[in-house]
Amino acid sequence: MKDRKINARTLALLGVLVPLLVLFGYAALRSGPLAPVPVTLTTVTEVPVAPALFGVGTVEARSTYRIGPTFAGRVSRVEVDVGDRVKAGQLLGEMDPVDLDDRVAAQDAALRRAESGVVAAHAQVGDAVARQDYALAQVHRYEQLLQARTASEDTAGAKRQEAQVATAGLALAEANLESAEQELKRVRAEREALVRQRSNLRLLAPVDALVVSRDAEPGSTVVAGQSVVEVVDPASLWVDVRFDQLNAAGLRAGLGARIALRSRPGEILAGQVLRVEPRADSVTEELLAKVSFSTLPDPLPAVGELAEVTVALAELPPATVVPNAALHRVDGRLGVWRLGEEGLRFVEVRAGATDLDGGIQLLDGVRAGDQVVVFSLRALSAYSRVAVVERMPGVAP
Repeated sequence: MKDRKINARTLALLGVLVPLLVLFGYAALRSGPLAPVPVTLTTVTEVPVAPALFGVGTVEARSTYRIGPTFAGRVSRVEVDVGDRVKAGQLLGEMDPVDLDDRVAAQDAALRRAESGVVAAHAQVGDAVARQDYALAQVHRYEQLLQARTASEDTAGAKRQEAQVATAGLALAEANLESAEQELKRVRAEREALVRQRSNLRLLAPVDALVVSRDAEPGSTVVAGQSVVEVVDPASLWVDVRFDQLNAAGLRAGLGARIALRSRPGEILAGQVLRVEPRADSVTEELLAKVSFSTLPDPLPAVGELAEVTVALAELPPATVVPNAALHRVDGRLGVWRLGEEGLRFVEVRAGATDLDGGIQLLDGVRAGDQVVVFSLRALSAYSRVAVVERMPGVAP
């Protein structure tokens, strides 16, 4: 009787546990760690690849002008503010002339004195020429009288001495004239320098430009060459870009580019590689390039703004291509998860160029027509069971 009670109890317990174990096993196989991993597949295709090169840079201006005085002085006024568009020749600011006008007036007086000195020197030369001509004529006359014995040798000698004095006087007058002319040139040059200095008090825009910096305010004292206003030529805006040297083969001037400014998400601007710098950055292992805008954006981007640049390189011959997301790294090896008759298998590959659509060229390891995993809900292993789905929840198709 007692054994019957135990058996009945055991049977009842088994009747409860067995369904629970079956339910638990079913749940483990369907949703637990032993459940198939949902994956999406793609078919390896063989198509031409148009490689793309991605880089990040900043908007810069090729032509930047720092406008300031050519001599030390005090800023009198500044006529523009940051962000203003100015025309070539427009007044940007002006320096205080201090005593410059008085110095120009004093130089004008010195110029008049120098001109008078030249006139006087010319008159002295004329007088000296006349004295020399008269003295030479007297020498000639007394030489004839001496030959006729109507004049003494002493008188003739005195006339010759007077001629020598007249000649020396002419040489002195001519030297004074040359000195006066040189003084006139010097005074004129000094006056012209002062006039140029006076005209340089007006700070003018060299080209149609955009004001990006106002470096001094009225009343400030600046030295020669110090910037008062900084302007850039908007037509010279470009992007100073850095590209990874490892993927930059084929980068050259003239290639088309797509520019995405950080301040304009979703907007793509057309551009062109203007030049590739001959000097690379050996520290960051990057190539430097200048990319110009095909059409300047409106409004203009700020100088220094970050920009993402994608350059389309020359098209490569047809090769096996998979989405970039299909590549995985397992134990340091780069490869793809291939699903075939032998089941799920990790295949090591060598990657080539990438294109603008997110495709990547595979140089070996797979063939056209192979099925490879693109996305999986969990990390895969060689022992993973998979379930193929059309799309992964939360992943854009």
